[in-house]
Amino acid sequence: MPIADDIAFAHKLADAAGEVIRPYFRKRIEVIDKGVAMFDPVTAADKRAEEAIRTLIKAERPQDGILGEEYGEEPGTSGRVWVLDPVDGTRAFITGQMQWGTLIALNEDSAPALGILDQPVLRERFVGTAGGAFLHAPQGKSRLAVRPCAGLAEAVLMTTDPWSYFNESEQEAFRALSQACLLTRFGGDCYAYGLLAMGFADVIVEDRLKPWDIQALIPIVEAAGGVVTDWRGRPCPDGGRVIAAGDARVHAQALKFLAG
Repeated sequence: MPIADDIAFAHKLADAAGEVIRPYFRKRIEVIDKGVAMFDPVTAADKRAEEAIRTLIKAERPQDGILGEEYGEEPGTSGRVWVLDPVDGTRAFITGQMQWGTLIALNEDSAPALGILDQPVLRERFVGTAGGAFLHAPQGKSRLAVRPCAGLAEAVLMTTDPWSYFNESEQEAFRALSQACLLTRFGGDCYAYGLLAMGFADVIVEDRLKPWDIQALIPIVEAAGGVVTDWRGRPCPDGGRVIAAGDARVHAQALKFLAG
């Protein structure tokens, strides 16, 4: 199937999710903790948005599989899987912050071929394929490109929350990496990867990611010229420990702090 058709359908999925999510944002809504070892919130916005996306896929792409955070896996017959996180960054969502988004990936042959990060309140949509990475915003459509960064001393480092997601040894490695960087910012969630692709950040370090947390972001960052691997420099479509960088030089330098 032509990639243009897949992109158009992915936009349709993101549109549907956004219509569901927007009315819940910055409202007093019920928050359910589905976590075991740590707080893991979910809301009606998460669940109903994924339901809306799944309904469209089943109606228009019934042969494709689905893997989503809220409702698990439904195998398909085409070898293609839509990987969904309806609200990535629910902690940001329930505290009224903007660093969250809907993540939609199309996985082919165990690798994401298309990725969308949609921030439906800001109406910013990051799209990545082999044909390039683009930002669709109220101001228009623009090509995304990471910025050059020769070394960590010039780099902006981001992570969501090193104290909740990193164990003690990982915290130690992250602290050393942070000290080598120009600036460190917390709380980015998925939106940090959009900032990386726009050229406003240089390196992102995370752990405990699931496939639905990262698969949509890999095509965006890579098509913008960046690198996404695990902490040992290997492909990371299944999540886990992830590092994303705009410049390969920064990526290589950061790995030295993390790969031990």
